[in-house]
Amino acid sequence: MKLHHRSCVRLVNAVFYARHGVHEEERCLGGRYEVDAEVVFDTTEAAATDDITKTVDYSKAYAIISEVMTSGEPAALIETLAARAAARLIEELVIAEKVTVRVRKRVVPLGGLCDYAEAEHTIEKR
Repeated sequence: MKLHHRSCVRLVNAVFYARHGVHEEERCLGGRYEVDAEVVFDTTEAAATDDITKTVDYSKAYAIISEVMTSGEPAALIETLAARAAARLIEELVIAEKVTVRVRKRVVPLGGLCDYAEAEHTIEKR
């Protein structure tokens, strides 16, 4: 029987101040965004060798997300930000098999109370 080992690295609640949003005030003033990312990959070699070069470097994953959130082109939608971050992660973290990114916005102009709005984007290699 052939076994396929999969595991993941998660970054949970990475916080960024960025200038995104539908409304001009949001882009001008900026706001707080929270990001979760999950990177799924085969851990067999990393676990056997305890070698960081055989796994996902989560500091690199964080740097990619940070660049998308703070240095990239402003986006109107959190859906766009989640898709951009997921695309960069799956492309640049070559051992990644599947990536899921969630972007949350805590202050949402809804005219009522709401903890946050969240968008999720998943990309999987096939």
